[in-house]
Amino acid sequence: MNGAFDEAEELELARLLVGFRLPTASQEMARRLREAGHEGALGAVLEVLRAEADGRNGRRVERLQKASKLPMGKTLGTLDTTRFPPELQRKLRELISGRFLENTFNVLAFGLPGTGKSHACCAVGHAMIEAGHAVLFTPAYKLVQELLVAKRDLALPRALRKLDAYELIILDDIGYIKQRPDEVEVLFTLMAERYERRSLMITSNLVFSEWDQIFQNPMTTAAAIDRLVHHSVILEFDVPSFRTADKISAATAEASP
Repeated sequence: MNGAFDEAEELELARLLVGFRLPTASQEMARRLREAGHEGALGAVLEVLRAEADGRNGRRVERLQKASKLPMGKTLGTLDTTRFPPELQRKLRELISGRFLENTFNVLAFGLPGTGKSHACCAVGHAMIEAGHAVLFTPAYKLVQELLVAKRDLALPRALRKLDAYELIILDDIGYIKQRPDEVEVLFTLMAERYERRSLMITSNLVFSEWDQIFQNPMTTAAAIDRLVHHSVILEFDVPSFRTADKISAATAEASP
């Protein structure tokens, strides 16, 4: 790094040291080096701290990716958003910004099987991890079964606290819950615990009017929908099935001379 160490660089140096939990060093580093006649070393120190920050961020992203259980191939790079209506594309771009997490909004994705709703939600999840947020992806039925085991073992509060570490939980295919009263109870408890505190992203092939198939009791259905919708972004995947379209395209290509 050439030239004098300017004010912006000095602020960056201090910010990095605070981020490394070195508050005293952040206040004293630049002044001490100048007083010792080593101002020219400040540029090299800043470069090393930047490299350390990049390394730490990379390792954190790797840990978050591993803990998330997100399918690695379902990213924005592999999602053909051109098949989506403009309004759905716009909402996905807004979600990628991460503001919905800052505001603890939920995301509700509705569509028939094969329309890309799970892929899109996973892509948002990967983007949130790249930004440093903790994300968990799980089939809804699997998480419900884990919570049932925790409840049986009198450890449900502990299990919910563990889930609270995730800023975003992606519950895939909520419509496949088996609808037993104990399953509905733990699912509703999870929703209530995260209400206005942490975000849920839910995919479903059932629209709200069909959620009585999940929760059975009309009062519970209404309460669950009320909590989810209060602060939410709704994504409607009203598009043809990707898988069906791909099969038709492949069959057409084979039939062509």
